[in-house]
This record gives sequence, structure tokens and C-alpha cells, in this order.
Amino acid sequence: MACRLGFGRPLIVLTVTLQVLGLGIIQHSLVPLYAPLMRNRHPAIGFALTMGATTLLATCLHAIEAAIWGVTYLLIGSMPNARLAMLYSMGAMTTYGHAGLQVELRWQLLGAMEALDGWLLFGLTAAFLFRLMTKLPADRTEH
Repeated sequence: MACRLGFGRPLIVLTVTLQVLGLGIIQHSLVPLYAPLMRNRHPAIGFALTMGATTLLATCLHAIEAAIWGVTYLLIGSMPNARLAMLYSMGAMTTYGHAGLQVELRWQLLGAMEALDGWLLFGLTAAFLFRLMTKLPADRTEH
């Protein structure tokens, strides 16, 4: 049991760290592109493009993080191939779990830990997007 828990904790730390770093990069590289659109009097288009691109990039981060978990399932031998490992990982991370895939009983706690990680990652993303939605409209009056 301790060994299986030992896989989950570092993966949670790794993926949360990756998510925070990724969102920080998005904040400092993509969001500044919003200001020129504001100066050109296209605030609605700029807002929609910024939010859309940010959401797409955040979704890519989630896919990378699910792939990290998927590779782990492959390495420990709980999934027979990469496709099923990724499908199981996405199901566990989103707590959707309707693909009909199961890991051996000894690895099921790892899937539950990935679900917990998914909650944390999606919470970070939701907080980031909420902050962005409330910050960008306020920037309209500054330009």
C-alpha cells in the first residue's frame, strides 16, 4: 500500500507544479497581447480571443498532465498499451470513469489519487480563468 501511495504523491506535486508554471507562462506571454487589441478598439474580440486561447492552452496542460499519469500506468504495468493508459488516465483525472477500464485492485488507489489531482488541477485552472475574466474587462478602461 505504501509503495502505491508513493507513486501518487510525487505525481500530484509534479502536475500541480507544472500547472502553476504553465498558467504563469500563459499569464506573462499571452495576456499582454490583449492590450494592443484594446487600443485598436476591439475589446470584445480581444477578450474572446484571449479567453479562448488561454482555455485552449490550459486544456493542453491538462492533457500533458494526464499523459504523465498515463505513462506511469504503463511503467507500473497496470495498463497494456499507451492508448488505454491515456484513456484510463483521462477518465480518472476528470472523474468521468465511464470507459469501462479498470486497473488491478492493488492500483485502484492510484486512480483515486489521480482523481484528487484532477480536482486540484481543474480548481487551479478555474481560479485562473475567473481571475482573468475579472481582470481583463477592468483593463479596458486603462487603455
